Amino acid sequence: MASPDLDSLAIESFDGSFNLRIEEGNSSENLSLIKVHTTPLCRNLSLIKVPTTPLCRHGRIPEPPPLRGKICMRNNLPRRLTECCCVPKETKDNWDKLFKEGYGADVYIITEEKAIISAHSGVLSVASPILASFLWLSKVKSGIRVIKIPGVPHQAVCMFIRFLYSSCYEEEEMKNFVLHLLVLSHSYSVPSLKRVCVQFLERGWLTTENVVDVLQLARSCDAPRLSLICVRMIVRNFKTISSTEGWKVMQRANPTLEQELLESVVEADSRKQERLKKLEEKKVYLQLHETMEALLHICRDGCRTIGPRDKALKGSQVACSFPACKGIETLVRHFFSCKARVPGGCVHCKRMWQLLELHSRICNNPDYCRVPLCRHFKVKMQQQSKKDEAKWKILVSKVLAAKNAPGPFSSRWSGFLRP
Repeated sequence: MASPDLDSLAIESFDGSFNLRIEEGNSSENLSLIKVHTTPLCRNLSLIKVPTTPLCRHGRIPEPPPLRGKICMRNNLPRRLTECCCVPKETKDNWDKLFKEGYGADVYIITEEKAIISAHSGVLSVASPILASFLWLSKVKSGIRVIKIPGVPHQAVCMFIRFLYSSCYEEEEMKNFVLHLLVLSHSYSVPSLKRVCVQFLERGWLTTENVVDVLQLARSCDAPRLSLICVRMIVRNFKTISSTEGWKVMQRANPTLEQELLESVVEADSRKQERLKKLEEKKVYLQLHETMEALLHICRDGCRTIGPRDKALKGSQVACSFPACKGIETLVRHFFSCKARVPGGCVHCKRMWQLLELHSRICNNPDYCRVPLCRHFKVKMQQQSKKDEAKWKILVSKVLAAKNAPGPFSSRWSGFLRP
């Protein structure tokens, strides 16, 4: 509605457009007459009278009607209905039949061997935006459009066009033309076919002979997952693949890619060495933890032929549940019988001194501990330098952490303790 202070409104246009005018007058009659000037074809509609309501005569604007309930438009359909899709086999067979018989075809596709494939412009345009632009630019002769798909075998083009119709293909044909179809799917923007080709290659079609070629093709066709799989395969089998003909051709044609692959091999080897180093460290710390348990077991409870004097020994025929017990028993016997028992005088005795000190640093109850020299090393710790103290703290933390870290070495005997 017009406001009371609006005197006039004019919207002018030309050649058949409307010309609306509100004549100046009393505010109560501003809406009583609308003149519409149109083309001669619509002169009988040039005058429309709109009667005013009593509310308008008193200058009151009626309230708008209440909002209606939510209308379910096509765009507001439940998601579960729009996403449901069931394509029966009969439908695929019908589309396959339409492609093979070429009924009502209006496109001829000329392949590399000058052979012709009949197709339908509507199907090609919907399936591939690239083909749609080619068809738009092609000339029509006798109702038929002609386009060319060169560079690939005729059979590969037939498989490509058939997939656009029914998404069907033969397994044996896919083995022979999967690389050609990967190129076609990328060149003509058919992502569904690209996914099929990539999955087919990932399922075991890659070999040491063709992986380099597939890698270059995957990089050109924007297939990052396939590229990563190829790189991993080359890194794992670098010695074999680097002697293939495909690698030699790649060296000459694409030295940048060769450099990237060599860097990947070096990086993977470094990661492998680092991983092995950490596993070895973890093995040592776990063995030290088992040794501490075995040492406490011997000194507190006794084991077979060695233990405290107040314990009854079970004999050498009884099995022990501590994997490092036998090695500790041999080392303890050597420690008490060695004549050069001073630190640094004997390699095996020096190792025993270190184990006793490690136990003392782990032990939380030295006053009641039955392991020899536990309290002695507790006092000695107060006299050590900060540098030595820091080294021992790191060792103790890693030994304790090894207890809670499950690994493949939890049940192995600590063989490095044998004298």
